[in-house]
Amino acid sequence: MNNSRFPISLHILTLLDDAKGAVVSSEYLAGSININPVLVRKEIMNLRKHGFVDSKEGKGGGSYLAKNAIDINLGEVYLAVRNHHLLGQSKNEPNPKCPIGRQINQHLDTLYSDAESALIKNLSSQTLADFTSKFQ
Repeated sequence: MNNSRFPISLHILTLLDDAKGAVVSSEYLAGSININPVLVRKEIMNLRKHGFVDSKEGKGGGSYLAKNAIDINLGEVYLAVRNHHLLGQSKNEPNPKCPIGRQINQHLDTLYSDAESALIKNLSSQTLADFTSKFQ
């Protein structure tokens, strides 16, 4: 199944939007998410790489949104953090002599691709501003 990178990243982005441009420490973010600050910093590095977040180093440092929440598309956030196996992946190789086994993976790949496309389409219709407005 999919990992927790998307909800962690969305939590980080929501907290940064709520900070209204103020610099927020990874310790504060980690406290809200209830995870280790090292994991927060790892996700911040990825979010910074994709242009969603910027950071200030040193004493009093932290992170802030690199652009307005209305300009952050949730589909783009998902693509920046996604796990390539949304619905999981079989750990064994099916029997190639079985009429189902020899075809199952190609049909699963199509099914998974269609499901992920629908998910991305739905997420792409929403911005971070849409999401954060639910917390008012």
